[in-house]
Amino acid sequence: MLAPAHLLHCVCSPNSLNARLEMNILFSILLLLSFTGGKEKMELATFGMGCFWCSEAMFSQLKGVQKVQSGFSGGTTVNPSYRDVCTGETGHAEVVQISYDPEQISYAELLKIFFTMHDPTTLNRQGADMGTQYRSVIFTHTQQQREEALKAIELLTAEKLYPNPIVTQVEEYKNFYPAEDYHNNYFQNNPNEGYCRMVVAPKVEKFQKVFETLLKQKK
Repeated sequence: MLAPAHLLHCVCSPNSLNARLEMNILFSILLLLSFTGGKEKMELATFGMGCFWCSEAMFSQLKGVQKVQSGFSGGTTVNPSYRDVCTGETGHAEVVQISYDPEQISYAELLKIFFTMHDPTTLNRQGADMGTQYRSVIFTHTQQQREEALKAIELLTAEKLYPNPIVTQVEEYKNFYPAEDYHNNYFQNNPNEGYCRMVVAPKVEKFQKVFETLLKQKK
């Protein structure tokens, strides 16, 4: 296994109470703007926000999310391996593809999690993970998703909730290649692995506290 250069990520969401309240208000506005009603049952969302082990561990806990698949998107290499993508030469980003029920969780809520749980202001980098494969990117499946993503960036930029400019790319979805099977449920299957203990676990813990109301009910 070829692991990325993993050290501590920092979750660079606004930390002050006022900033969090402002973000809640902004995404509530976005949610109202995006409501159209009569949505089909399942939809797809594809996000790149650094290492997909972290992203998959968070999004898979959300109510209304049926499946989260780790993989690669946005590049030119057909059916790349993890080793290929780690070279930074394929053009692909590490992403998660989320299959979700929009009647239980909205795209606006997924965007809020996306912008809260990674640093959208660092170019081609999350924490110690560096390279274009770790870029902040939203691959949109519909025109409505594109409009919501751009509106979210516009609102966050206008309110200056981050100390640096948002560099998140918004691109039309073109391809997706699933990662090797051992990446699926990586955190769940390898909780004592060094990166999981140092990076994934703290991020998941914060995610669970911030988005407690959106989590699936434990059986």
